[in-house]
Amino acid sequence: MILNKIKHKIFIATALVLLLNSCTKDEKQTVVTKNNLVMSDEFNVDGAPNPNLWSYNIGTGSNGWGNNELQYYTNRPENIKVENGVLKITARREQYMGEAFTSARILTKGKFETKYGRIEARIKLPRGKGLWPAFWMLGSNSDTAIWPQCGEIDIMEYLGSSPTKV
Repeated sequence: MILNKIKHKIFIATALVLLLNSCTKDEKQTVVTKNNLVMSDEFNVDGAPNPNLWSYNIGTGSNGWGNNELQYYTNRPENIKVENGVLKITARREQYMGEAFTSARILTKGKFETKYGRIEARIKLPRGKGLWPAFWMLGSNSDTAIWPQCGEIDIMEYLGSSPTKV
């Protein structure tokens, strides 16, 4: 019993010495701050989204970028526009290009990419069954490395069939 207590104290002392030695100052250490805002769009020019920052996915996504959604994505002002400092993406029930709904989907692919930085948005979400708004990022190699190998970071996804009031 006494031998076990001595072994336990030696173990604790050794662990403390190792811990304290591992916390020595490293002069070569570099601190990287990832709070820098790396891109901004305040949507302060009415009309279409800034073409220097945004492009559109057009179609149903059946060529590899969609998830069997029921809408046809367009770049029409009926589905996407900037108005009074707000980007408005509107889903509509209408027959268009063989689909019963339309909406819009924008991306910065080929126009902006970053490795580090703060990513944020102010988003007002719609209510309604079947809506699934999202704000996410894919790796810049998504043309050659298909999902999920290209990576994905979901910043926000909202399942519209379960809306809650905030």
